[in-house]
Amino acid sequence: MSNSNLFLYIGKPIKNDYGRIIGKVASFALTPDGKFDAVYVEFGDGQFTKQPMENLRFNGADVTFVTKIKTQAGSLCDHIPLIWRKDEALKDLLEKKKITPDVFQDLHNSFGTVLTQLKKDAQVIIDESAVEIERCRDEITSLSYAIANLEIEHEIGKVDEETYKTAFALLQETLKRASSEKTDYEMTKSKVSSVLLGDQSQVPKSTKIYAEHVINNSNDAASKLPEPPVVVYVKEIGKAGI
Repeated sequence: MSNSNLFLYIGKPIKNDYGRIIGKVASFALTPDGKFDAVYVEFGDGQFTKQPMENLRFNGADVTFVTKIKTQAGSLCDHIPLIWRKDEALKDLLEKKKITPDVFQDLHNSFGTVLTQLKKDAQVIIDESAVEIERCRDEITSLSYAIANLEIEHEIGKVDEETYKTAFALLQETLKRASSEKTDYEMTKSKVSSVLLGDQSQVPKSTKIYAEHVINNSNDAASKLPEPPVVVYVKEIGKAGI
C-alpha cells in the first residue's frame, strides 16, 4: 500500500475484531526514510495514543484494531513449545555426548530463563482474558435486561412498532457481537492454559509426549467450547411484527 493511500485513512473510524467502533485514525508517524512507523489513534473515550503499525489492519475502506491479547497469545503458543523442544534436543545431545556438560548447562540455563519469562507472559494473557470474559458476561447480562425492558414497554404500548423494531435489531446485533467476543476470549484463555499445562519441565521425560499432544489438540479443544446463548424474545404474530 502506498504512502498516499495510507494518509487517506486519516479520520477514518477504527473497529475492533467484532465490528465495534473504538476510535479513529488521527495521524501517522514516519521514520526518517519515509516508512510508516506508528499510527496515532483517538479512542472513543478521548484518549490519544500512539500504536505500532502491526496493531492495525488497513483493508479497503476498513481499519481494524487487532486485539492485543489474541496476537500475544498466538505468539506465546508458538514460542513456548519451541523452547521446550530445543531444551529437550539439548538434553538428547548431552546424552549422545555431542556437546560438553558446560555447553549444555549454559544453554539449558538460557532456555530456562527465556521459558520462565514466557510463562509469566502467558499467565498475564490468561488473567487479562479472564477479565475480558467477565466484562463480556456483564455486557451480555445488561443487554438481556435491556431487551426485556424494551419488550415490556412495547407490550404496554409505550414504544411504537417502528421504534421497537429498530431498537430490538440494534440490541440483538450488539448481543451477538458481545457473545462472539466472549467466545473468542474463552478460546484464547483455553489455548494458552493448555500450552502451560503441557510444560515438559513439570512431567517425567517418559511422558513428555503429553505436552505435544496438548499443544496439537488445543485448537480442537477450544473449538468445542459452547457459544454463549443469544437471548431472543419471540412474540405472537400481529403484536411484535417479528
